[in-house]
Amino acid sequence: MNKKEKAKIILHELEILYPDAACSLDYDGIPFHLLVSAVLSAQCTDKRVNEVVRTLFPEYPDPEAFAAESEEVIGQKIKSCGLYRTKAHALVVSSQMIVNEFGGHIPSDEKTLERLPGVGRKVANLLMGELYHVPAIVVDTHCGRVANRLGLTESESPAIIEKDLMACIPKENWITLGHRLVAHGRNLCMARNPKCPECPVRKVCTYAGKEHGAAARSQGRQSS
Repeated sequence: MNKKEKAKIILHELEILYPDAACSLDYDGIPFHLLVSAVLSAQCTDKRVNEVVRTLFPEYPDPEAFAAESEEVIGQKIKSCGLYRTKAHALVVSSQMIVNEFGGHIPSDEKTLERLPGVGRKVANLLMGELYHVPAIVVDTHCGRVANRLGLTESESPAIIEKDLMACIPKENWITLGHRLVAHGRNLCMARNPKCPECPVRKVCTYAGKEHGAAARSQGRQSS
């Protein structure tokens, strides 16, 4: 079975398992808010980010408000998200660029998005997909781990993982694929103690196959 054949089965099973999978960052429909949440999510849980922005956005509702505030003050507001000095700098400077260069609007192309401090390829892909419905795959920790275990990639590099997934996944599935792989990584394919026996894609999963083989060999040694 080649990767495209395997991917077809995986897509089908994950669609059944997570039909409503969506971005786990709370999104209120304001594009700038999604950018802020995405920047804050670096090395921080989405749950924590969602908690922080509930009080942050009423006080700083738009890029103009962030652009006019000091990095020190913003840093204290987002301190519980970690890396707060770096993130505060990114948010203030990005906001100033959005106001001064882009008329208060979030850019709609990837290269321009990546000019904004705090916006790397992962965040840019998220914004492109969620805001402008441009096919893109967001490779975070969960996505990378699950893709590796399923045998859709052998790399640890997000950029290479993204290319490997793009090569075997139809373009129309790129946005939803990322969300479903994240959901799968949180619900069944956790970093520790994955629930392989409960997984509907175990029949085509490289990791589950290796685990099953190891268990069978261990049982054979014990019975001999």
